Amino acid sequence: MHIDEVAPLLARVALKDRAGFAALYKIASPKLFGICLRILKDRTEAEDALQEVFVRIWNRADSFAAAGNSGIAWICAITRHHCIDRLRVRQPVGAELDEAEELPALEINPEQNAILVSEGKRIDSCMEQLESDRAQAVRFAYVEGVSYQELADRFDVPLNTMRTWLRRSLLKLRECLDQ
Repeated sequence: MHIDEVAPLLARVALKDRAGFAALYKIASPKLFGICLRILKDRTEAEDALQEVFVRIWNRADSFAAAGNSGIAWICAITRHHCIDRLRVRQPVGAELDEAEELPALEINPEQNAILVSEGKRIDSCMEQLESDRAQAVRFAYVEGVSYQELADRFDVPLNTMRTWLRRSLLKLRECLDQ
């Protein structure tokens, strides 16, 4: 798996692109399964954890900001944290989590960084095509994690209107990124 493959796929997954999700699963699942297995030390539990991790990735891909961030580091962190949470549930309170090793920092070479930055600029360019209030709502919702209700209150629109804004904006972004 190449580091530069993950960020563009996460951008596609954020737009609920199933083909992008399938491609991400194909290239990332062996590495993520290895993390699950190393931390949980049980194959069946690791398989269950891996499926839950991919559900989280599907649901949270829109919170990944491609510009300047490593997609592989982001999905590995989600995997690691999920597995640690599973360990905490099965261990008594106060038990040490020594089994959960720290992941080594990923080195990103200048070429890979340029690709990540380029993908981030593509997303920014597509965001500029949205109406300014819609673009702000998308940023607040999917970058800062502001709830739909908070956004509806902030923009003084009904909740269903905010949901429509966000859905239509994501569809426009998908069209723009597919070009």
